[in-house]
Amino acid sequence: MKALQCVELGGPDKLQINEVSDPEITAEHVIIDVKSASVNFPDVLMIQGLYQFQPPLPFTPGGESAGVVSEVGEGVTDYKVGDKVFAATGVGGISEKILAHQSMLRAIPKEMDYEIAAALSVTYGTSIYALKQRANIQPGETLLVLGASGGVGLATVQLGKAMGAKIIAAASTQEKVDVCIANGADEGFVYPSGNLDRDQQKELSNKVKELTGGMGPNVIYDPVGGSYAEPCLRSIAWEGRYLVIGFAAGADQIPKMPLNLTLLKGCQIVGVFWGAWAGMFPAENQKNFEELFTMYADGKINPEASDKFTLDTAADAIAHLADRKAKGKVVINF
Repeated sequence: MKALQCVELGGPDKLQINEVSDPEITAEHVIIDVKSASVNFPDVLMIQGLYQFQPPLPFTPGGESAGVVSEVGEGVTDYKVGDKVFAATGVGGISEKILAHQSMLRAIPKEMDYEIAAALSVTYGTSIYALKQRANIQPGETLLVLGASGGVGLATVQLGKAMGAKIIAAASTQEKVDVCIANGADEGFVYPSGNLDRDQQKELSNKVKELTGGMGPNVIYDPVGGSYAEPCLRSIAWEGRYLVIGFAAGADQIPKMPLNLTLLKGCQIVGVFWGAWAGMFPAENQKNFEELFTMYADGKINPEASDKFTLDTAADAIAHLADRKAKGKVVINF
């Protein structure tokens, strides 16, 4: 079978499409014939050796995929050959076949296609966990989303709106802000790109305060980090919740927050590690996905892919995300 492989650490230009051995079935696992896979920012970090969990070389990137079960191992009770499923495996998704443990699988609802299923798991799974379990967001609260036009950002815009929050979307271009407005954001603004100087940080903080009538956002969703983090924390409302999602600004720019701000604001800095939580609390995670399926059926969320690639151009898909060109989910179809 064909798979995208990282054979040496570096940028997307180092990735290769190679012939590799088909996976062999093992107990409690299934083999999936992949129809669609999705790209996330951890893939960008992983191929450079910058992610917190690093698979040994060579490896196949791709944390989520969707397809048809073609083989079932001993001990698998909930799935059979021919079932349409999607899987969150962390790695291995950008290949024609993948071996997945049954705990990583979910059946694809009848009204959902492979592209949608592949685009749903990581971004919407992360975002509903962040807003529901970690922030306990309430109707009428204000939610600021940084990097709002990216995969997790746009998912959060849609979910926050479905949960009754007022959404402020922050992105690097007006085109991206417009995408967020079209997906339910109430307001949006363009922030400067790159490493912000002190004046730019102050302008960012003041802009957020201005858009919230001086009160600040109740919840801040931050997948960016870097020099954007502290000025946004300075703008947060009393008893606000600052959600730490990731560090798209770069692993070398992980922010160090002044803890006196948490005292002055009575606020919380809250880590969001969906993968670990989902493994520890699978029943609660399943309830979240049942909510996501209902929201999708009701038209409240739309995990539609904005950019589509093929297996032969899969390295370009990761480069597209690395270059901050994505406006929503990036999907690879087989």
